[in-house]
Amino acid sequence: MRKLIWIPVLLLAFLVNDLTVYADESTYKIGPGDVLEISVWKDESLYRELSVPPDGVVAYPLIGDIQAAGQTVTALRNTITEKLSEYVPDATVTVMLKKIGSLRAYVIGKVNKPGEFPIKMDTTVMQILAMAQGVNPYADAKNIQILRRRQNITVKIAFNYREVEKGKNLEQNIVLHRGDVVVVP
Repeated sequence: MRKLIWIPVLLLAFLVNDLTVYADESTYKIGPGDVLEISVWKDESLYRELSVPPDGVVAYPLIGDIQAAGQTVTALRNTITEKLSEYVPDATVTVMLKKIGSLRAYVIGKVNKPGEFPIKMDTTVMQILAMAQGVNPYADAKNIQILRRRQNITVKIAFNYREVEKGKNLEQNIVLHRGDVVVVP
């Protein structure tokens, strides 16, 4: 009887989680694959919907190339406003994050569905392993590694699935970052 109660609770949790905002525009850093909408009030010729390319540089009328990747939406709006001020004094610039395409992490190795997965700002290791449909019976679940790039250096972060599964050492169930690779040996 108790198991039947969990099904609606899990379904509700899934639906609520699916409605959460993907990113806080004041802290989220724009990345390649993100789609931006840039406009200037009362000037339709300066409306653009742009996908950020791999190099992170977008082209915008009058001001040319702008480094978008690595900036927040607010910082990019300020940059565009400043550069446009030479051509359009007192321009009211709007920059909106239309679609997040750069928040991705990867799972490789002995999982049931390895691959690239879209993540949110608060996706944990256990959540991405669930997206990968769990570890397979041949996995060394005690020795999972998360590979993370930090300033052009790859660091390894240990993760013991069996401990977390039992409710132990939960602090190792870290939030994933853009580009993290979860390796399941």
